[in-house]
Amino acid sequence: MPGQPYLDHEKTKVDGLAFIGLSLTRKSSQGHPDSITHQEAFDLNEVIDREYKYFMSTNDDGWLVGGGEPGPPSSYKLAAKDSGHVEIMRIGTYKPEWGGISQSDIVKAMESGEILIPQMDVVPTAVVANPDKPPELEIRFDMDPFTFDSTSFLDVESQLPANWQIRFLHNQLFTYFKFASRFCPGPFHSTIVRKADFRSEKHKQNYFAKCDEVVKKWRSEGPKPLNTKWDIEGKEVHNPPEYFSGVWLFTDRNNITHHFSPNFLPPYNTPEKRKIIADTLKDIWDDQALKWKPASESLVAPQLGMFCGGIFDLTSS
Repeated sequence: MPGQPYLDHEKTKVDGLAFIGLSLTRKSSQGHPDSITHQEAFDLNEVIDREYKYFMSTNDDGWLVGGGEPGPPSSYKLAAKDSGHVEIMRIGTYKPEWGGISQSDIVKAMESGEILIPQMDVVPTAVVANPDKPPELEIRFDMDPFTFDSTSFLDVESQLPANWQIRFLHNQLFTYFKFASRFCPGPFHSTIVRKADFRSEKHKQNYFAKCDEVVKKWRSEGPKPLNTKWDIEGKEVHNPPEYFSGVWLFTDRNNITHHFSPNFLPPYNTPEKRKIIADTLKDIWDDQALKWKPASESLVAPQLGMFCGGIFDLTSS
């Protein structure tokens, strides 16, 4: 059985890397000089370890976020620009005969207005190690746990769970697009480093404790818009609209071709908008059974057993 939860394994002929998602890239004096900025809400250098105080080794491409890897003589990893991102829907390829879908069909749908793109105000919820050995480290952007009750969602005075926007868009994309290679890897996270080998168990504990404090700080500040003024190339847009934090179309993590601005705008405290949100979030895609299941069946908790705002190291279980 293939490892990825493709919508149709038999018709997925070639794996690919195209996707719709969020860009977390941010230029840094500590990173690669060619990195660009798409967000200033979160400085991901706060949860990485460039001095290798906690880590013995990492993958050859080193740190993927926080400005990326500068290369020699600042670091002796493969020099690479910041490629921080969060996937919302993996497309794979733009070739239908390989199981994908054409880029023009994606762009047409995203610009049609049929898919509602909210203002992407988000917040990291945890830093975790995935089950790989040695693991990848991920920053999670899970929707806060909630017991689904459409009545509570319709209460315009109630607060929507943090990061609802990501799953709101994810559910729409999975409903609208039905092509073989469609899936979403580990919704919803950004990989920050691969093959993370800690110096000791104590160093690992101290690293995650440090990350926990950073996440708590970010959580206390609340969700923030990501892109407020940047184009695909990281250049500042002249007089951008108030709500500009949308999503991006990636050919791969290093190459972005399109930005889709929000078309479902704040505030989200009207009965009409709350009904749209409740109707969209009432189901969850089960990537094992490859079908929708009601959100009301149980407490809707983050993937991988995470508790928002805390740290849970999957390698320790």
